[in-house]
Amino acid sequence: METGLSTAIRTELFGTLADGTAVHRWTLERAGTRVRVLTYGGVVQSVEVPGRDGVRADVALGLPDLAAYTTSSGPYFGALVGRYANRIASGSFVLDGRTHRVTRNEGRNHVHGGARGFDKRVWQAREVSGGVELSLVAEDGEEGFPGRLAVSAAYTLDGDGALRITYRATTDAPTVLNLTNHTYWNLAGADSGSASGHTLRIAAGRITPADDESLPTGEFLPVDGTRFDFREPRTVGTRYDHNYVLDADADGPAAELCDPVSGRVLTITTTEPGLQLYTADHFDGRPYGPCAGIALETQHFPDSPNRPQFPSTVLRPGEEYVSATVHGFSVR
Repeated sequence: METGLSTAIRTELFGTLADGTAVHRWTLERAGTRVRVLTYGGVVQSVEVPGRDGVRADVALGLPDLAAYTTSSGPYFGALVGRYANRIASGSFVLDGRTHRVTRNEGRNHVHGGARGFDKRVWQAREVSGGVELSLVAEDGEEGFPGRLAVSAAYTLDGDGALRITYRATTDAPTVLNLTNHTYWNLAGADSGSASGHTLRIAAGRITPADDESLPTGEFLPVDGTRFDFREPRTVGTRYDHNYVLDADADGPAAELCDPVSGRVLTITTTEPGLQLYTADHFDGRPYGPCAGIALETQHFPDSPNRPQFPSTVLRPGEEYVSATVHGFSVR
């Protein structure tokens, strides 16, 4: 891809919520990559990149209009997820001796920020070098979480067309925080059917096994000899919703996804210790069928506030949360 050119940035009205709040769409374009980001939910609506034949296709599962996003339940298409991505068991955790009870929105458990998480908020937006920065304030007690949290997410395109998402946050009281982006990738094109034939490599020798509620057992399971071993590229298949413990000493990206037909390749590098592989087997055709996209969510581990053996997700006053994930695009 051509490099060195600055990012072309434009914004437009995408729609209006029932309360009159305006939602805007920002389009970023550089070195053959075109990305559209919404101020509603921090959603990555589309990512267009060329294939081996030079033809650009949208490789991120998105929805056509604001109404589709506001009425969609569950899939989190392209959304910025928080205040706590993934699950918290029983909707509670203890921090500094105090029990906090957060919204239970998946049976008895908390998932992806609760009933009105960051994916359902309208973010403030401003242009920054290379892209757009979204920001909001989550007040103390929202969805049961402690601390007034000031959070931002910058979506920028690097010189080679890679999409970089950089998160920052501060708090006025001890809290827990785990942010991710929930884009589903289909490198053959968003409307091309199942992505289960893609090949995948993940630089992880262990997973955190989960029970039938998708909660971690607290163990670390080596992937050797199991269906979870993606240390060498192989076909993804189906029935994955698991957190991978990324190898801290890995040489190269955390993950690499490839569509052998179009030749498109997605590489992911991240500062996060984990990556959730989710193959969306439950999609029912409205609007996407089973396994239409593969989510590769960079994150801290599920239920970390209740698992002292996991990397801590605690953020305290005077500290700054900083996390970055880069999605690189190429062909082979």
